[in-house]
Amino acid sequence: MAKDTSKMANIITGIRMVLSAALLFCPALSPVFYALYIAAGLSDMIDGAVARKTDTVSEFGAKLDTAADIVFAAVCLIKLLPVLDVPFRLCIWTALIALIKAANIAAGYIRHKEFISVHSVINKVTGGLLFVFPLTLTFIELKYSAAFVCFFATAAAVHECYVITEKQ
Repeated sequence: MAKDTSKMANIITGIRMVLSAALLFCPALSPVFYALYIAAGLSDMIDGAVARKTDTVSEFGAKLDTAADIVFAAVCLIKLLPVLDVPFRLCIWTALIALIKAANIAAGYIRHKEFISVHSVINKVTGGLLFVFPLTLTFIELKYSAAFVCFFATAAAVHECYVITEKQ
């Protein structure tokens, strides 16, 4: 009997949301935190691939994935910011990146009457670096690893601005 794979990618995305919620109950940077964090990150890497492989890509799945990404990122910030000694200049840099990203979202909506999501190589590299970042905290000084990630995030945000402006 053939398996129904129509919901598999969305189930994987849902698992990321559950894993993200579970992270709230773990001590930051503990072995359990890292295990759940890696599992959630891996689910993010495979849900889209599963959707494409099973030909079940959908608008709902894309929105669910975005929601799961936001939940995962928010939980990570909630857990990690209190235990990290982030230099003020990196806080300012991160805030500027967030402002550029917010302006891109607003500009895309104003110009195209829809929320534009740019899936560029630089955005994927930035996402990968953001995922690896907490895993490096024990052996790379935060000020160096965070600056490296911020550099790529800035380039990605500026690139997004260009793509949204040029999109017909």
